[in-house]
Amino acid sequence: MSEPASQPVVEMRDIVKTFPGVRALAGVSFDVRPGEIHALVGKNGAGKSTLMQILNGLYPQDSGEIYVRGEKIERMSTARAKDVGIALVAQHVKFVPGLSIAENIFGGNLPQTAGGFVDWKRLNREATERLRRFGLEIDVRRKMETVSVAERQMIEIARALFADASVVILDEPTAPLPKHEVQMLFEFVRRLRAQGASFIYISHYLEEVFELADRVTVLRNGELVGTVPTAELTQPKLVKLISGADVERFRRPPREVGGEPVLEIVELDRPGVYEDVTLTLHAGEVVGLTGLEGSGNGALARGLFGLEPMGDGRVTLAGKPYAVLSPSEALSRGVAYLPRDRHGLGIVGIRSVRDNISMSVLNRLANALGFINVFRERAMVQRFVETLGIKTAGLTQPVENLSGGNQQKVVVAKLVATEPRALLLDEPTQGVDVQAKVEILRIVDDLTRRGVAVAIVSDELSELIDMCDRILVFYRGRIVREFQKGTDVMTPERILDAIEGGAEEVAHAVA
Repeated sequence: MSEPASQPVVEMRDIVKTFPGVRALAGVSFDVRPGEIHALVGKNGAGKSTLMQILNGLYPQDSGEIYVRGEKIERMSTARAKDVGIALVAQHVKFVPGLSIAENIFGGNLPQTAGGFVDWKRLNREATERLRRFGLEIDVRRKMETVSVAERQMIEIARALFADASVVILDEPTAPLPKHEVQMLFEFVRRLRAQGASFIYISHYLEEVFELADRVTVLRNGELVGTVPTAELTQPKLVKLISGADVERFRRPPREVGGEPVLEIVELDRPGVYEDVTLTLHAGEVVGLTGLEGSGNGALARGLFGLEPMGDGRVTLAGKPYAVLSPSEALSRGVAYLPRDRHGLGIVGIRSVRDNISMSVLNRLANALGFINVFRERAMVQRFVETLGIKTAGLTQPVENLSGGNQQKVVVAKLVATEPRALLLDEPTQGVDVQAKVEILRIVDDLTRRGVAVAIVSDELSELIDMCDRILVFYRGRIVREFQKGTDVMTPERILDAIEGGAEEVAHAVA
């Protein structure tokens, strides 16, 4: 890069932004240096996404200045941001699944022959060469729908750099990724940094911040707390900067689990997905289901909720046969599911906070004539907003305008409102700040005290160890290992060994 190290590529000075009823940013300053990975962290609603949307031209600031390579940008817009080399790679990458990688890279600007037809040879050759420049060896003729999530992220980053972006904003890039793909993405980002690209890295995964970032800027309640070199921080110190107080990791107190069986699964088979799955969820128990991506644990949860075929075998709920064909049927039977994809399955973005939380229990809020009791509805929703600390301008605010972590809390509230017998959680704290994680896990613990059986699908091993009475490891569609609190030594190393196929199958039946 031609800029001296002392001159920022991007500098934002005293940025102020106010939305109706909410002061999102109060005089925040932020800069990015050449060849730097600068992490931007804070609790949900702290102002991170708003600051970056201003930098990318999606929102105008109320006051403050933006400089790019020393030049003041009078009016930032998305087109201007692209012109000056700023690109945003969102958590959920937009692409056309039915088209090839090459077609997605070139978009509507496909190379043509003299006769006006698409020059497919040139298209594939140039797409291959472009990706190869950034160390990506991918068959560009593959359909985008066959590409892994990490590869999509890398292709989107490369596409931004093709357009001469020098600063790439990565907004929670690892949230949708399985663990084994996170390192693949990190190595790619490091290679590009070595070539002079700069990155702004937004994440709630603090261990990733320490692994990847050169500096860290912390926002709290729309204000700048400070900017610190990563080497001068520890994780407890960073947590305190983010929250304003020491936040203890939530550990579910050990207790005797002797509740009645709630959900019993016996020899459940779904060819090519899982086989001979036998397990029981008891009232008041938390069971972790973990394994490599595609090992069957996630598919089992989706099948039990009616999102996918459940397979053949015997499944009972509270002693009665259980077979559902849809999520609405599962909810009516007392089984609730928190999806990993909250955007696709968890929320209705254009509807309000109130509508999203209450939609699953409207029948309970209706009076004898079938009309919704709005006073009961408002009181119920307000209770969840306060209990979970959902940061919103009001109950009528559209959920799509909330931060990602607050959207997750809305989904949790919607499920808890159904008062389920069994609760299936797929990565429940994904994209959620440290304080919100504690709040969500406390809610889960409170549900178990009321007799709800909980299954958590996750690869966050430390979190599973803190929360679960038992952890079941899936490997190639089978349960190969059970770790039980109090009788087995639960450590991330031992569980990871089983996840990767190093443990022998249990000799006893998993119950």
